[in-house]
Amino acid sequence: MKKILKLLALVVVIAFLYFGFTTYPKLDLISGFSAKSVASGHFLDHRPLDLIQKTDNDIKMIDLASNSIDEAGKFAMSNVYGLKERKAIYREGLGVTLINDDFDISKPYLLPKRTKSKALPFPYGNMDPVDTLFSNVDYLKLKKAVDASFDKNAGKTKRTRAVVVLYKNKLIAEKYDTGFTKDSKILGWSMTKSITSSAFGVLAKQGKIDIYKPVSIAEWQKDDRKNITINDLLHMNSGLEWEENYSTICDATKMLFQAEDMGKVQMDKPAQFKPDTHWNYSSGTTNLLSRILKSQFKTQQEYLDFWYSAVIDKIGMNSMIVEQDMSGTFVGSSYAWATARDWSKFGLLYLNKGNWNGEQILDESWVKYTATPTNTSEGKYGAHFWLNAGGKFPDVPRDMYYCSGYQGQMVAIIPSLDMVIVRMGLKEADQGFDFNGFLKGIISSVKK
Repeated sequence: MKKILKLLALVVVIAFLYFGFTTYPKLDLISGFSAKSVASGHFLDHRPLDLIQKTDNDIKMIDLASNSIDEAGKFAMSNVYGLKERKAIYREGLGVTLINDDFDISKPYLLPKRTKSKALPFPYGNMDPVDTLFSNVDYLKLKKAVDASFDKNAGKTKRTRAVVVLYKNKLIAEKYDTGFTKDSKILGWSMTKSITSSAFGVLAKQGKIDIYKPVSIAEWQKDDRKNITINDLLHMNSGLEWEENYSTICDATKMLFQAEDMGKVQMDKPAQFKPDTHWNYSSGTTNLLSRILKSQFKTQQEYLDFWYSAVIDKIGMNSMIVEQDMSGTFVGSSYAWATARDWSKFGLLYLNKGNWNGEQILDESWVKYTATPTNTSEGKYGAHFWLNAGGKFPDVPRDMYYCSGYQGQMVAIIPSLDMVIVRMGLKEADQGFDFNGFLKGIISSVKK
């Protein structure tokens, strides 16, 4: 009996040691992800806790978290087995911020000034779209292609939440999963990076910034980093050290779920390579760009307003909220929420070469720059947009470029077909969603 008890005790010790070495270090990130996800999903899109836990947080390890929502206090709390409790707070107009114990929730804060779009039919406004029939569109085939991207009978194979298709500036297809509508705000994750890039595009058009000049960061002036330009950062080509691997504890996960000033995380990294010689995808780079953008303005209010007045509200993406980190900097890498229709407006801006209903928001040269491959990405990346120039999607035109986000968010821009395709969901290509087949099906319904 004593031997059995000793054996059991040994097993318990080994189990605790295994937990300590493998899981415990991740708990802070797990509860941080969960608290942020619950608070944003609930307060921005009014999703009930049960739905968020079964869908948004239905991710390995994240589903270990226990969550609660405080309606009166407008925050969410999460922990794992009672350990590493984290808090995410909601502030009207700013969205949700994951905070630590040092964050002063009583401190006054500024809100971005917002404007609403003109009373026009979608996509140039938010009124009902005008019915338009194109003789070269096979609408039955289009419907089948869109329907095929959604699960049936509450399945979890494809996990598409929304699809919007624009053709020649008109809505030709739209579909939503159960529980979602045209008014549902959905997190774009890394599609936010393309919003960040566009803010720089507006500054460049205004002649207020030269993206080819070295970035003026004091900490970089005594080493090789002094030669890094905004162009290098937009191309993910800066040579700065960074690890982006969401299956483990890495620079990206520590930044998103622990850092007070997310842009500083990448700023503090050393140079591994000379600029413009080594492509490396980095969410830290985008948050550094957001931080650099902030330095272009004299006040926090001007910085907050610019994102909306220059791009977001300028093209009527009135549902969009870009959330901040604890330092008051927009999380330009990951945290923009908007309806699928509003995401499609962003694609339309680029499809029309930076022109929005007659007003040139971005220079045509900026749009071309955006969709031109950086010389180290093998044709897959431009300036904070992904590209099909390298043929990742073999049955889709090579001129397609797109915003892409975690769990398969996509705004595809296809100039040769005059088309924008939006897909929002919870599954990526490497998890079983056939993006090539999805895009091919929609494209094949339109005769040139």
